[in-house]
Amino acid sequence: MNHIVTVQEAVTAFAPWMEPTDAELDAIEREMPAILADVDLVDAEIAALETRPAELDARRTRRARRKALATRVVLANRATCGEAA
Repeated sequence: MNHIVTVQEAVTAFAPWMEPTDAELDAIEREMPAILADVDLVDAEIAALETRPAELDARRTRRARRKALATRVVLANRATCGEAA
């Protein structure tokens, strides 16, 4: 008979003592504008899916997509130039 054994690290991967480091928190903070822009884009796409497509929904989705892309460009340029924030 084969015994089923759990992998301890996988089971305790989210233990309370495993907090994000300061560097990880800083990275999240730097990327927060892009995260929020992506959330806006997903919201616009969901709104467009929930109703009959209208021109207003299409404009909202395009605007959110442009905002998300522009935010990603700003973050990429900061990373390329070596700026911290």
